[in-house]
This record gives sequence, structure tokens and C-alpha cells, in this order.
Amino acid sequence: MKKKLLLFAFSAIALTSCEDDDMQGYEMDMLKGDWKVSKTEIISGKDNKTVLSSGTPAGCDEKNTLHFRTDYYTSYTYYSGVGADCQIAGKNEGTFNYSEETKDLTIHFDGEDPENYRVVILSNTELRVMQLFGNVDVNGDAVNDINYVTFKR
Repeated sequence: MKKKLLLFAFSAIALTSCEDDDMQGYEMDMLKGDWKVSKTEIISGKDNKTVLSSGTPAGCDEKNTLHFRTDYYTSYTYYSGVGADCQIAGKNEGTFNYSEETKDLTIHFDGEDPENYRVVILSNTELRVMQLFGNVDVNGDAVNDINYVTFKR
């Protein structure tokens, strides 16, 4: 009986030590690269389900790109123009922090206040974030509504 109990204890220790200790590195690897906005939504803060408004980028805004690197550098390149004649209108650069435990993402572009988000979806092809700053009551129910942004590769 003692041998079985000892075997069980060692098995439990071995299994828990096999967890991926580098989850931060794995998620950072998925985050790195270029992302383009595919959809923006404002969702009711009361139930966090009801879509109050939704939009997709059009024209030159479709080219806007959010870039992450694993050394915590980030940039946002935005475009303007008429029709198919889109030119780079500017680029913001800065740093970011990401916690794989809380899924909190803070982006701090140079010369601007930090912007806080919560990562809702992170995969190799999709990044969906919930904006944690500047949310307002859109539908007049006295509860601030939540902005979500979905990015695609």
C-alpha cells in the first residue's frame, strides 16, 4: 500500500512539473507579427452580450497595421488616401506588456498614455481584445458599454 501511495505521489509531482512553464513565450510567439482590424464592436456593459454597434474598416483603414515583436516593441502604422491611392499617414511606436495569467495587454506608444486591454481570443490567426479605458454608456442604461476590437493576420 505504501508503495502505491508513494508511486501515486511521485506521479502527481511528475505530471504537475510537465506543465508548459513557458506559456508566456508561447503566447508571445502567437502575438508577434502584423495584425489588421477586421471588426470593431460596442457591447452592452450590462450583459456583455448584446451588440450595440459593429463596424468593419473600409478604404485605406483596411491597411492599418498593428505590429508586435517578442522584445516588447509595438507599432501602429496607419494609412490615408482616396480610393486605391493609400499612403502611410503616420506610425506610432512604443512598447507593450502582456500577462498570460490575467490576459492583460498594455500598449504604451511614445508620447501617449498607456492603453489597457484584456485579450479575449489569441490564436495564430485572430486577436480579439476588450478595451479597458475610455468606455462610455452608449445606450443610456447608466452602465458603461465595452469596446471590442478583432484583428486578423
